[in-house]
Amino acid sequence: MTYTDMQNKKIHQGRNIKRFREMLGIKQEALALELGDDWNQKKISLLEQKETVETDILAQVAKILKVPTEAIENFDEEQAVNIISNTVNNNDNATGNSLYSYQPTFNPIDKMVELYERMLEQQKEMIEKLERLIEK
Repeated sequence: MTYTDMQNKKIHQGRNIKRFREMLGIKQEALALELGDDWNQKKISLLEQKETVETDILAQVAKILKVPTEAIENFDEEQAVNIISNTVNNNDNATGNSLYSYQPTFNPIDKMVELYERMLEQQKEMIEKLERLIEK
């Protein structure tokens, strides 16, 4: 696939919403609850099937998931896999030692801690919202 083909390839925004939601461990019901009274699990399921999502809804979902809107608009799994594959292949050729010689420029444990803290914060926010709903 050429660079021009990749630029012309349509990004499936609904699928990207699903990917980010699942990576963060958020259920469709919880996302629906965050979006408001006129949302439910079935409507989230339909949203995740749409190739293009309305800008205002995309912005709301991105805010809830705490990811940039551009991430949902532009994430291309196939392109990401190609980049990773090419990087791994280039490292193989350079070192002759495949993945064992990989030296990240960041501490993976720090990144895991950051993700874990973010997930805990989201869980805490969700619990607070559910408690407020129960009180009503």
